[in-house]
Amino acid sequence: MSTLHRASGRTRLGLALSLVTAACWATLPVALKVTLQAVDPLTLTWFRFVVSALLTAAWLGARGQLGGFAGLGRRRWGLLAIAAVMLVGNYVFYLLGVARTSPGNAQLLIQLAPLLMAIGGILVFGERFRAAQWLGLALLAAGLGMFFRDQLVHVDARDHGNGAYLTGSLLVVVAAVVWAVYALAQKQLLVRLGSMQILGVIYVVATLLLWPFAHPTQLLRLDGVQWALLAFCALNTVVAYGAFAEALAHWEASRVSAVIALTPLLCLGVIAAVHSWWPAVLAPEPMSMLGWIGAALVVVGSSTVSLLGQRRAA
Repeated sequence: MSTLHRASGRTRLGLALSLVTAACWATLPVALKVTLQAVDPLTLTWFRFVVSALLTAAWLGARGQLGGFAGLGRRRWGLLAIAAVMLVGNYVFYLLGVARTSPGNAQLLIQLAPLLMAIGGILVFGERFRAAQWLGLALLAAGLGMFFRDQLVHVDARDHGNGAYLTGSLLVVVAAVVWAVYALAQKQLLVRLGSMQILGVIYVVATLLLWPFAHPTQLLRLDGVQWALLAFCALNTVVAYGAFAEALAHWEASRVSAVIALTPLLCLGVIAAVHSWWPAVLAPEPMSMLGWIGAALVVVGSSTVSLLGQRRAA
């Protein structure tokens, strides 16, 4: 009998939870970019994990699910530790990247993570892709490449020759790689633990790992708007990863990754809205026709992967 995790088959619930995750992650880089003007990346990440740990512990305690870790065994505890370290790395590298590049570009590049997760789902969990879905995945990858190529045209104007934009892009790519490892580790842990139990342990470990590097006194200098943005970033973490973890429990990793790939388009819409309302707070995301074509390919590719696979499965 296989010990690999298998999705519950509740397709509609998995799709809905994936969309919630995409919406949360679309708004997050904009809030992070503004909040980083007042708080350093490590302190911001530490605070997000503190709030996430407290809220998740309260959730589990109210449902009597704080136990269940006895008898996990050395292998699963090791897998849990890997998931925690990888998620911390994702948060830190992503924030360092956002600080050096634009929110739209960061959100685009982080979509390498669900692509890697999709490939991992096929290689590790034996999830199957049909020909049409492989075509969709190829279109999605091509769209991401075209969008980034368009962004590189604007590097000189935004980077002023100091390399920060490209450095930030590289940091986001690293964040995508470690996130894919985290996601696959968590999916396997679902064989033994509930999704919120896994996240609860990860949040506590992450809080302890980042504590020596955080500067909580910075939080005392924040004004009301900055506190509101900080709270949004922290709550966004709980909602997004809670929905993501539950989506993995009900839907295949490859399908979840395809829906999450819509996030960059949602993020571009958020950036345009924020810039139109508060132009001094956030710069617009410059895009040419090549960038828009790439964005359209992302939509077509992700839709092909998820919807055609869903129809065939029915």
